[in-house]
Amino acid sequence: MSIIDDLYWWTGTVLIYGLLALRTWALVDCLTRKVAAFPAVDKLTKPAWVAMLAVADVLGYLLPLGFFTVITVLPASIYLADVRPAVREISEGR
Repeated sequence: MSIIDDLYWWTGTVLIYGLLALRTWALVDCLTRKVAAFPAVDKLTKPAWVAMLAVADVLGYLLPLGFFTVITVLPASIYLADVRPAVREISEGR
């Protein structure tokens, strides 16, 4: 294998495991938050977020690269950037 092939393989591997870690982090964080905090900040319910994140995590694991990667990373990114900060403030009593 050439250096370019090695670089391509390592880049793909880091992306696969990095995105898997991102999706799993979002799911685990969602599972640890209080149920009442979600409607309190005008977000979808906790079961809805858990279902979306679980499906995204499973699909991302089964279909690691390609167009589905973008689709599976979107719910996790939205949760971590928008929902998590709002729910965390309510959950921690700030």
